[in-house]
Amino acid sequence: MPASLTTHVLDTAGGTPAKGMRIDLYRLDGEAREHLAEARTNDDGRTDAPILAEAAHGTYELVFRCADWLDAGQGASRRRFLGDVPIRFGIDEDAHYHVPLLLSPFGYSTYRGS
Repeated sequence: MPASLTTHVLDTAGGTPAKGMRIDLYRLDGEAREHLAEARTNDDGRTDAPILAEAAHGTYELVFRCADWLDAGQGASRRRFLGDVPIRFGIDEDAHYHVPLLLSPFGYSTYRGS
């Protein structure tokens, strides 16, 4: 089974899924950055399909377009401190990777989920 990648975004200030947020996925190789996919979150704050169904081992970056989403008044607060949020991580085994974003207007956290 090759590695796969999913994500979701939760608005922790409002306690709701972050629907309609754009997410870009890149593969990194040294200084090179290759755009692999673009997705938007659905009503549940998730992408409709894995953002990457078959991922090779390597370094990746998810860029959550939080600035646009927050500026559009999508979050619980109309104020924001954050712009785009890049999360860099490595895939080094053939397994499922889930990298969520827990977002507020002033901070965020992430983890490797299942």
